Amino acid sequence: MPSSTVSTAEQTGGTVFGLGEDHREILEQVDRFARKELHPLQRRMDDEEWWPEHTFRLFGDNGYLGVMAPAELGGAGLDFFASGLVIQAVARWNPAIALSLLVHENLCMNNILTNGRDELLHTYIPGMCEGRLVGALGLTEPGAGSDALGGMRTTARRQGDQYVLNGTKLFITNGPIADLVLVYAKTDLDAGPHGISAFVVPTDSPGFSVSQKLVKMGLRGSQTAELVFDDCRVPAANLVGEENRGVAVVMSGLDLERVGLSFLILGMAERALELTVEYARSRRQFGRPISDFQLVQGMVADIYAELESLRSFTYHVGAEINALAHGEARNHVAKRAAAVILQAGRTFTAIADRALQVHGGAGYIWETEINRLYRAGKLWEIGAGTTEIRQLIIARELLGR
Repeated sequence: MPSSTVSTAEQTGGTVFGLGEDHREILEQVDRFARKELHPLQRRMDDEEWWPEHTFRLFGDNGYLGVMAPAELGGAGLDFFASGLVIQAVARWNPAIALSLLVHENLCMNNILTNGRDELLHTYIPGMCEGRLVGALGLTEPGAGSDALGGMRTTARRQGDQYVLNGTKLFITNGPIADLVLVYAKTDLDAGPHGISAFVVPTDSPGFSVSQKLVKMGLRGSQTAELVFDDCRVPAANLVGEENRGVAVVMSGLDLERVGLSFLILGMAERALELTVEYARSRRQFGRPISDFQLVQGMVADIYAELESLRSFTYHVGAEINALAHGEARNHVAKRAAAVILQAGRTFTAIADRALQVHGGAGYIWETEINRLYRAGKLWEIGAGTTEIRQLIIARELLGR
């Protein structure tokens, strides 16, 4: 890939963690693309909860979809770390689009790739790599959030060569724009979490509907919805993995999701530092730029130290996943994945708070970019398992409980 301008990390005095040339070029090329194509969309997306319909085709045309998909299915055939760097670079310039991209690539496409039969892969993966098909994940329900598996109420009943789904999914990222949803439903009502199966549900299936689009505090351009399945019929061939083995499908991608999300948060933190440095240099009070004042300098220094700590942890766990065989991350780095997203969520909250404090009254204004980052940040302590769920995962592994 061609080289590009100096990265955000280097502009602010950081390093790029010894990335190899290929990974470095990916990060810089996508950074340049996102700065030009995606950053100008931020404000309208936030103001109007607007989604630019051309986005996924644009990603596909530039080769930024299907990063981990094999070349024979239209993907790039690269590693997990490369997919994380794509998300990081996009998040620097448009976090809402980065979130939608992560859901499409990681929560939907990669889980299908890891668990789906060849027929299913050839039916859907090429279109997802091209951006013709947008993916979503249908897991969370109105009464099942942190207990998404144990509290699941959506059902799937086998009827001939079809499954009939009934139920509701809530807080579904990409829900209003998705062409297919990876849906989890109970196929054995008496087996608890061991009676769950996974299905690829095209959104033009009979009985599928988007009941409401949800208006959010942050990341407002990333579309979120409640989905309803009312005798929704899908072919039996759309079963992902084995019947009643849906938990294995969920777990095969959960740790990758958490680490991928940490790459996204890292990109946002880089942008927060960049905006803070620019503002501290340009804003003048008492006849001097506020960067002259030691208390401001202290906040900038703290942001930088927290950012570099997050970069090291994220890249280290990303490299650990790269060293594993495809699909076995759950057994090796579950604790590490939970720890890195726990730290990433907390770290970004601290960074965004300091960054907004440096901006003062300007940062409190809705339309400013630092305000958008601040509002978006709370999701990182809620999504992909709340802070408290992450703590439980870590403690159980450490304490053997």
